[in-house]
Amino acid sequence: MLKHHYSKPSFKHFMFPILIFILLILSGCLDSSSNLKETQTQAPEKETYVQIVKGLSAKEPIGKVLTVEIMKVIDGDTIQVKLDNGSIESIRLLLVDTPETVHPSKPVQPYGKEASSFMKETLPPNTSVTIELGISERDKYGRLLAYMYKENEMINAILLQKGLARVAYIYPPNTKYIDELQKLQSDAQKKGIGIWSIESYATESGFKSKHFSGNTSKDTEKGISSKCSNPTIKGNITSRGKIYHIPSGQYYKITKPERWFCTEGEAIEAGFRKSNS
Repeated sequence: MLKHHYSKPSFKHFMFPILIFILLILSGCLDSSSNLKETQTQAPEKETYVQIVKGLSAKEPIGKVLTVEIMKVIDGDTIQVKLDNGSIESIRLLLVDTPETVHPSKPVQPYGKEASSFMKETLPPNTSVTIELGISERDKYGRLLAYMYKENEMINAILLQKGLARVAYIYPPNTKYIDELQKLQSDAQKKGIGIWSIESYATESGFKSKHFSGNTSKDTEKGISSKCSNPTIKGNITSRGKIYHIPSGQYYKITKPERWFCTEGEAIEAGFRKSNS
C-alpha cells in the first residue's frame, strides 16, 4: 500500500497571498486619497465682498449677498435698485449719513449736493452692484439696509473716506464694519476734508447747519457765514494751526480756503489767527 506523504505548508505560503491582499488595499486607499486631494484642489473658493477700500478689509465673513441693478440715486445715502425678481427696492446705506438734499422739511445742507453728485457719477442707472444686507434687513420706512459694493469696494466706506458722510445710526446687530468705518472717518477728520472742513458742522447727533444758509450752492461750496453774502477773509487749517488771510495779504491769492469769514473778528472768534504775511 502506497503511503501519501503530506507536506506541511510553509510560512511563505501563508504570507504571499496576505501581502498581495494588503498591497491591493493600500493601492485603493492611495487612489482615494489622490482623488480627494484633486477634488479639494479644484473646488472653487467662496467669493467674498468684505473689501472696504483698497488696502483695508474687514476680518468677518460676509452676510447675505445679492446682485442688484441701479435704478436711480435718490440722495447721498439712499438708492433705488431692481432685484433679480424684477421688484424695485430702496436701499439705505448702513452706518453712514450724508447731508440732506431732498428732505421735505430741511434745506439743502453743505456737502449734500457733493455727496449726491458723487453717488450719481459712481452709480449711473443700469449699473450692476452687490449689496450685503444687514442682520435687521429693513428700517422703519421699509427700506433695505445694506452695505453696497461696486467692483468689490464698499460705497459706504468711500463716502466716509472722501469726507462726504459721517458714521451714524449705530444700532446692533447691524454694526459689522463699525471699527473699519470709524477709522476712515477719523482719517477724514484729521485731513479736514468735506464735512469736516466746517467747524462744528458734523456732530454725533447730525449736521448743524444753523450757521449756514444752506440755500445756495455758493454757501455749500464755501461754508459761508450767514452774517454776510460775500465774505472775503479766507480761513485755512495747516500744520501750524488755524490761520486766516485778508485780501491784502501776501498769500491770499494762492490760499485755498477751508472757511470764509466776513470780518477778522469772526475769524478770531472761530479760533483762527491772522497770517504773518
